[in-house]
Amino acid sequence: MTYKVAIVDDAEINLVLFQALIKRMGDCESICFADALQGLDWAKQHDFDLLICDYMMPGLDGIEFIGQLRAMPDKKNLPILMITANDQKQIRYRALDAGATDFLTKPVDKVEFMARANNMLQLGASRKALADRAAWLAEEVKKATAEIVRRERETVIRLSKAAEYRDPETGAHILRMANYSELIARALGLPKADQELLLEAAPMHDIGKVGIADHILLKPGRLTPEEFEVMKRHAAFGYEILKGSQSRVLQAGAEIARDHHEKFDGTGYPNNLVGDAIPIFSRIVAVADVFDALTSERPYKKAWSLERASEHIKASSGTHFDPQCVDAFFANWDAVLEIRHRYQDE
Repeated sequence: MTYKVAIVDDAEINLVLFQALIKRMGDCESICFADALQGLDWAKQHDFDLLICDYMMPGLDGIEFIGQLRAMPDKKNLPILMITANDQKQIRYRALDAGATDFLTKPVDKVEFMARANNMLQLGASRKALADRAAWLAEEVKKATAEIVRRERETVIRLSKAAEYRDPETGAHILRMANYSELIARALGLPKADQELLLEAAPMHDIGKVGIADHILLKPGRLTPEEFEVMKRHAAFGYEILKGSQSRVLQAGAEIARDHHEKFDGTGYPNNLVGDAIPIFSRIVAVADVFDALTSERPYKKAWSLERASEHIKASSGTHFDPQCVDAFFANWDAVLEIRHRYQDE
């Protein structure tokens, strides 16, 4: 490894001496500046391993030089050796406050100069190695976390498919309504992490249907009031299946499963929640789920036209649906159509 050393000193004789000493150390190359402002401009734009800086310089003294350099995020840990003929403590205190790492006084002892410069280069190399190690560990953690997320996502999809096998809805419906949900969340300005969480959790909204008897779940005609009361229990079943998990995705899925049939005016189920008392994810999923259910063909019904379904959703704004969610959905109609086209029923 070859170290790069920047030397800033207005005295030409000092530059020649320091450069010669750096060369004698081996595995080092240096670049010299007699003008402090030129040296600062270069230092701001280049990576190097050690700065050797004089204190008394015209235009910009060593303390000011160090202060400006330390203000740069990538130069906060750079080793800096200040050389000065001034032995007053107050100068050293100011230099330490500015960010100097070590000091040498003139006239410079050659052996001490090389020893201190070498020590500081080794210190810088060790810091860099630790930083690289930390970055590597962070990347490995990121990879491991991504693998956990991938497995969790796969678990969610498989859980959702378990409901599919007992429900006449299709896998494409799950993908469409999940993407519609993400679209609404994005339009509402929810954080990116929440948008992604909703995309992953929304497919579990009807997982509780695994607990509904076939003669009700698969009935081709309209349910009787008694049968509908049984069907409504799928919201509570879904919550019971998913609740208590350490996974944020399953936690969100539990909430969505329980509350996505609540209505904005309080006439929904299972808890007759009103307005903002309904969790935002569930308010979003309600719009996405109903729209896609209306526009999808099922064994017991024909698909509604986009116009008819849109009119129904808009007419139900403020009663069944959160008006903000409805507005967000239709404000991105081109994206809605693109999602609908991308995830078509087989």
